[in-house]
Amino acid sequence: MSVDSDEKVELENVTEIIDRLTHELRELYEFRDLFFENHPLELATEKNKLVEEKKKLLVEKFEAIDVDTQIPFSMRAQFLYLKGRCYNISPVYDSKASQCLSKSVKLNPSLGAAWNELGECYWKNMNVKDAKASFEGALKHERNRLSLRCLSIILRQESGNRKRNEATALFLNSVEMAKEAVAQDIKDGTSWMVLGNAYLCQFFTVAQDPATLKLCMSAYKQAWLDPIARGQPDLYYNKGIALKYEEIYNEALQNFDHACRLDPLWEPPQLERTKLANYLKDTNELVRTRGKLKTKRLTQLVQSMDKKMLGAYSPGTFHTFGSRRDVTLELCKLDNLVEGVNEGKVVLGRVVGSIHNENAVPFTFAIVDESLTCVCVTVYNWADGRGAIIGDCVTIPEPYMTTHKHESDLATYNFNSLRLNNPMLLLVNGKRVGRNQFACTRVTSTYELH
Repeated sequence: MSVDSDEKVELENVTEIIDRLTHELRELYEFRDLFFENHPLELATEKNKLVEEKKKLLVEKFEAIDVDTQIPFSMRAQFLYLKGRCYNISPVYDSKASQCLSKSVKLNPSLGAAWNELGECYWKNMNVKDAKASFEGALKHERNRLSLRCLSIILRQESGNRKRNEATALFLNSVEMAKEAVAQDIKDGTSWMVLGNAYLCQFFTVAQDPATLKLCMSAYKQAWLDPIARGQPDLYYNKGIALKYEEIYNEALQNFDHACRLDPLWEPPQLERTKLANYLKDTNELVRTRGKLKTKRLTQLVQSMDKKMLGAYSPGTFHTFGSRRDVTLELCKLDNLVEGVNEGKVVLGRVVGSIHNENAVPFTFAIVDESLTCVCVTVYNWADGRGAIIGDCVTIPEPYMTTHKHESDLATYNFNSLRLNNPMLLLVNGKRVGRNQFACTRVTSTYELH
């Protein structure tokens, strides 16, 4: 047999080996990514251990091959990429993955998949600078969804210490990158999830446009259709954050709880679930007991309310609400309010108590009026250290009322609330809340690449 024939046989054997390892590596990632499609939630605590056991078996196969003597030079970059990706399946940083992937991109700088894998490896090691350079390195060779969505996340992280106009540009660019990632494959739920997170951050940091929040929730809905994204706890955590802001409390609790069940060791959803459950319990108790004030004290409070406290919202005055001009307001009792927007109405009530909320968002207090009905008031975008105290007289124009009612193992509550996104619409003791007390609500964080 000629030398050329020997080399051909050798190449065929190596190709067969690499194809087999590629297939087994794909099966390993499918086992991890589709774990909850094939296993009950009760095995969540065992997931990482089971993945590590399968990884160990495959690593042994990779390590049994000497890359310098058994793999032809033309195939080494691909082999090292596969080996590095095998190491990199773990949720924590593995230096062996970094070593393999670094060698891979040096041997073949145009291997985009290796650049992306190296970027994720650096990310796990909290090396955002090199992670970004790796994802950008992949994009130089091909526009691909993984690089785009990872860079979308990094851009949002980089906005932290920037001036407002610079941060705004980064957030908007982040959204565009996530949109491009989705366009690359509209069935990729992870890209949809990253887009949803980008919209959520845009909503809280750029402008609180309800249309943006709607786009966020739509993206999360699309993400859920993909079984890989459906098994990611961060999808439910971030969706829970959005639902909590929208005051869809029962669904927010369910999403935080599902995130906890998917990853019982991950603390953020546990904290959010506990804080929200406590908030709802305290709010329900505050409204139910009307601040624990006795009827005589309540009667004194409401009887001492002066209609002058209606101030700028007194009957006969004209106002502009949204696109409606020259609106006149009619004083309405709390027990006569209807679900949703109460157009042309204004309520006047005394504060009987407030809720200490660790997030300070929203500022929450309860009011009663002459009907002795008690409702909760949630005010967003009110600067820290501001708010209403017991005894204050509060005037709310065109109140938006929601009935919150739920009963489950997570929480039980039943109360009505009035929501204000703009504190400057509020009158406290007859005076309008000043512009200096307005401060945009900011989302604490989104969790990605968990």
